[in-house]
Amino acid sequence: MAERDARHGGVLPADPRGVLRKGRAFLDLFWDIAKPEQEVRLAATENLLRHLRDGGKDDELKYALRRLVEGLGATREAARPGFSLALAQVLQTFEEISVCSVLEQIKEKHNLERVKKKLVRNAAFGNFFGVMALFQSGRLVKDQKALLESIKLLQQLAHHQTHLRDLPSKTLVDILSEVPENVFEEVLFGILQADLTSAFKSPENLHLLLVGMQKFPGVLKPKKLKKLFGSPTIVNEENIPRLVELLESAAKSEKKDKKLPSVGLDLLQVALKEGAFELFWKEAVENELFKEKSGPVSYMCYRLLGSALPLLSLDQLQMVLKGRVMQHYGEHVVTTQLPDRFKFAPEMEAYVDKFLNSCDDPERQLAVMVGFSTLTNQGYPVVPSVWRVVRCLQPVALQKYIDWLKDMFLRPDLDCCLDFSTNRQKQNQENKNIAQHKIARLRKWIIHRLMSIVESPVKKEENLVMDISRFCFFHAFFETKKKTSQVPETNALISDPLDEQAHSLAANYFFGLLQTLNTLTVLGDTAEAAALREKHIHGVTADGKLWIFHLVEYANELLSSEKYVKAVKPFTKEQREAWERTLQSVKNLQKKKSKSDSAKLFAFQQLLLLMAMHLFKNPSETMDLLSDLLNCTERAFSKEPKKKKTENEEPEWVEVIVEILLSLLAQPSLLIRRISNSVFGRICPNLTKKGLQLILDVLDPYQDQDEESAVVVVEEAEKKIKSAQDTDDDESEDSSDDGDTEEENDSEDEEKNEEVDEDFRSQLINVLQAGNALGEDESDEELDDEAMMALDKNISALFAEQQKRIQAKKDEKDRIRKEKILRRDFKIKVLDLVEVFLSKQPENPLVFDVIEPLLQVIEQCMSSDSDKQEVDFLQKTAHIFTNSLCRAKQYCKRVDVLQDDLHAFVERLVKKACKHTDSSVALYYFSASLYLLKVLKGNVSDKSPALPMPLSKKQANTIPQACQLLSTGCLDVERVTLIYQQALTQFLSKRNSALTSSMFLDLFTRFPIMCKPLIDILVKSITTGARQHQQAQACLLLQKVLPLRELKLSMTKEEWEELIRESISQVTESLKVSDKLRVKAEKEKVARSLELLNFLLKTVTQQKLHVELMELDKVLVALNQQEGIGKSARLDSLYWNVMRWLNYTKPKKEKTADKRVQEAEPLKRKKKGFLPETKKRKNRKKAVQENGAAPAASGDGDSAAPEELGTETPEQNNVRLPGSRKHRKQNKGVRENGVAVEGSGDGAVNGRDAVADKKRKKKRNRKRKGDVGNETEQIPGAKKAKVGVNQEAQQKQGKAKKKRKEKKPVVLQE
Repeated sequence: MAERDARHGGVLPADPRGVLRKGRAFLDLFWDIAKPEQEVRLAATENLLRHLRDGGKDDELKYALRRLVEGLGATREAARPGFSLALAQVLQTFEEISVCSVLEQIKEKHNLERVKKKLVRNAAFGNFFGVMALFQSGRLVKDQKALLESIKLLQQLAHHQTHLRDLPSKTLVDILSEVPENVFEEVLFGILQADLTSAFKSPENLHLLLVGMQKFPGVLKPKKLKKLFGSPTIVNEENIPRLVELLESAAKSEKKDKKLPSVGLDLLQVALKEGAFELFWKEAVENELFKEKSGPVSYMCYRLLGSALPLLSLDQLQMVLKGRVMQHYGEHVVTTQLPDRFKFAPEMEAYVDKFLNSCDDPERQLAVMVGFSTLTNQGYPVVPSVWRVVRCLQPVALQKYIDWLKDMFLRPDLDCCLDFSTNRQKQNQENKNIAQHKIARLRKWIIHRLMSIVESPVKKEENLVMDISRFCFFHAFFETKKKTSQVPETNALISDPLDEQAHSLAANYFFGLLQTLNTLTVLGDTAEAAALREKHIHGVTADGKLWIFHLVEYANELLSSEKYVKAVKPFTKEQREAWERTLQSVKNLQKKKSKSDSAKLFAFQQLLLLMAMHLFKNPSETMDLLSDLLNCTERAFSKEPKKKKTENEEPEWVEVIVEILLSLLAQPSLLIRRISNSVFGRICPNLTKKGLQLILDVLDPYQDQDEESAVVVVEEAEKKIKSAQDTDDDESEDSSDDGDTEEENDSEDEEKNEEVDEDFRSQLINVLQAGNALGEDESDEELDDEAMMALDKNISALFAEQQKRIQAKKDEKDRIRKEKILRRDFKIKVLDLVEVFLSKQPENPLVFDVIEPLLQVIEQCMSSDSDKQEVDFLQKTAHIFTNSLCRAKQYCKRVDVLQDDLHAFVERLVKKACKHTDSSVALYYFSASLYLLKVLKGNVSDKSPALPMPLSKKQANTIPQACQLLSTGCLDVERVTLIYQQALTQFLSKRNSALTSSMFLDLFTRFPIMCKPLIDILVKSITTGARQHQQAQACLLLQKVLPLRELKLSMTKEEWEELIRESISQVTESLKVSDKLRVKAEKEKVARSLELLNFLLKTVTQQKLHVELMELDKVLVALNQQEGIGKSARLDSLYWNVMRWLNYTKPKKEKTADKRVQEAEPLKRKKKGFLPETKKRKNRKKAVQENGAAPAASGDGDSAAPEELGTETPEQNNVRLPGSRKHRKQNKGVRENGVAVEGSGDGAVNGRDAVADKKRKKKRNRKRKGDVGNETEQIPGAKKAKVGVNQEAQQKQGKAKKKRKEKKPVVLQE
């Protein structure tokens, strides 16, 4: 303990027995204080204080102070602050301790003058952390003498910048900020006067002066400042160059920390206090600091800008936000968009967010938002249009900011923008209208900024959202002809009219806004709004009307005000009639109040309003859909009685709706996709078989459908959207063009590798022959120039035609590939409708019609291409099939009429699963059959349910749920049993089967009623399986099935006992034929058999069944003789778990015998070169005969090996003498094993008295040294070398032999 204290750096007290006797716990506290874990250090500090406060004595307190003072200079970095904190807490708790005395101890222990050069760093840190401890205790400021000495010590430590950097100066500033003004003036000013005078020589001294000026304005007055360094103020024209140098130095010193230097912020505050902020900002920051163009300096200026926002007035904010710092910041944001570069934008966003949260002045908030919004790069603001700081604006500032955005959209003022262009943009500028280009970019940002305000979580009212929506809609589809008070949007005229591209862009953003409104929570603080929010209703206002309905009303108002506004694309007469008809239909639907049809009413309203809005965007394409929808609406809500269907009768209204939804899904709009899913979910209860078949036909991979119309719609929509990016929140599935270039390159490579066209080759040969260019004529005449020119023209024309053909083939392939992508994307969207139907209508009998189409899609995707889109399609289909269908908690309850069809369906599914070659696909077919079993079993048939086996009264009384567990419902057990018997037989009798054990395990666990009919096949397959693998699977399934409670309930006691008996018999027969365990499959089979046997024997033992186990006993004992059992740890463990039930115990391995064998092996290897193997065997036999040692019989009748019994080989006997240590030790091993050996030396007699043995051992131990010393003298010279080898090997393992405990071998006992 004392050594550990000294090693840690602690000083032992004068009387160690006084303190060190207190126990290890007290001393361990100091070790815990030095641990790197902060929690451990804090806990140790608390425990130390508790110990000293509760029962501590003066000597313990003195010892603790010494240890803590010495620990301040510890080598480990984590230990120093731990000891400093502990010392501060001790000083704070025990006020009787003098601060000056502790400071003297610190200076004496960590004396910088007397310490060795290697330990200067530790001494410097010891002094520094000592002063920190005194300051943190809160008592340093109260003791003026200690305060003065501490300041002197910190000034001395400031010279050790290589170790401490600026820590002493920062601590000095912290102390200064806590000192009262009178103490500073009377005590500290004199000692700090030299540092204050040299304030412009280092950033640390300047920081000290700035803190003193702010903390003690009464002491550091302008007159005193003038006496110190000749100037009454800090920030003036004369000091600007020196201030710039100090700020640059401070910025470079804080480069790694990435934070604003403290001297910079204090200098900013002093400049504001002296009224010289404008001078400081323009001259020092903007003109001087940006000259160097250094990264750390630029970032310091950006941080100064962010930190200055809360301190500046409105005029100062406007001045700063239009200066060079802002412009440089904008250039930084634009030029650092690459992923590897440092981005300051998130840090600036944090500064602005902090300012907006703390600022109560709406005008200053607005000034900052406008300032950053007018920082533009060729008209486009550098801050993102979805800037999240808007959530911190007050309602007044938010409204003013929106008004400013709308005014900038109508009358763009580029002069008020702080615009810049990068060098690359300046080089790429062409002779185009730059002003119009900037205005278009600015308007694009503003319209998206308005839309993002609606999406942001800022608190807003319905009027504000409606105002933004009306503004976006008006300028997307209308123009002002004349001002009117009826339409507020006409009061502000546009300075630069919007062109067609701007209207299209605004229209796309407006439909993105509709998507936001469709998912918007109810706004307002009224009770109605709160009630709607509790119901999780979205997309409506507080009065319960849809947002889109209010916008349709506004659009109707604009259409009726033709004198004041005009549409960008005026309606034709037919389109206007469709519009009027749509509004009238919506009003009629709103008048109807039917709780049963409420979902259908809402769905039709939503769809009609959406189609009405699309009249403004795509009138020609929307007219047909809208007319069909209106006719469908009239039929859906007509009160006429239904007539009998005829062949030429029109389709049902729900089928028309499905066709309309499928047409809408072909358009790449997230709004349309979500509304289509919402509408379909509301009309699902009315869905017919034909309507569902329309959806399933789209997914059918084997049916060639003519989908050119859908493809054309998507292609046209994509062209429009590409013209204006950032539009209607297009979904990720539609943006598949990113990989087009890669696939085109692949197709080009493929074409290059194609074989040469034979037709082209023949045509080329004909051209060359016609021009006599093949050299077939033997004449030496060459072609003249005219012939060469004609030949060149023919060849070029031929290659041009060939190139056109190649390009045409390439275009055709590209068109087919794009159509394939569009069709697959369309199918992915249609899958949403299937998922909606399965989740909304799980009890509908039409669910059964969905199973096979989904399985066909899965099967087709498994065997098709593996591109990303195909994988997504497969994953989504599998997810819907598994989670929405097979694992659905609700299912159809009306299947009486469908019983035969469902049973046939089950048979068909299981047969397909058996015939399939892919296990993953077969799993889905098998899961579908289990789903149908669940449906059939869960339904109650008209016939009285019959149990497969009558239960006894005792069973029925003990388990009331027995009838429920074994009920069959509508399930035809015999028919289904036959189906699964065939499948199970195929699985266990065929070598290559797609079925797996997990499928049948799922069948048995979910439907225990199937266990009894199928269990006989499992039992027989233990021996009759196709291969070892199938036999192992049979054992595994049987092991999982037998513990099921429902199986035992379905059987009588005699049947259960017979099942256990037959199972044991089959396993016994299976183990008989397991001769060699070299093959992995054979080992797995034996392992599964042993696992099953473990359960069977446990059941026999616990339930006391009458089963004959003699044959099994013999087989298992014989199995242990095989090599594979002992080598495999798993098999060995399973084997002895089984043998435990037969009253066998696992023999413990004899460690001593094994070690002796290991010791003998290296000796044999070393002697390998001296004698041939045959001679060794003869010598060993002769030695055994001469010594007359009879090996004792083991428990099972076999003779024990000499090595196991401790006997020696003849070679070892030849070199060992009666008095040797090895010979005595060997005889000891023989006696302990119960073997009598006659030989040279002490003769051991079996059964000798134990007391006499102990006396003889003591005598041998006394003579050991003398005997060992005389060994070399008694051995002949020819054998000394061998003895030396044996003695070296024996001495290396001598210690292990002394500690070894000899154990008798445990034989197999019955």
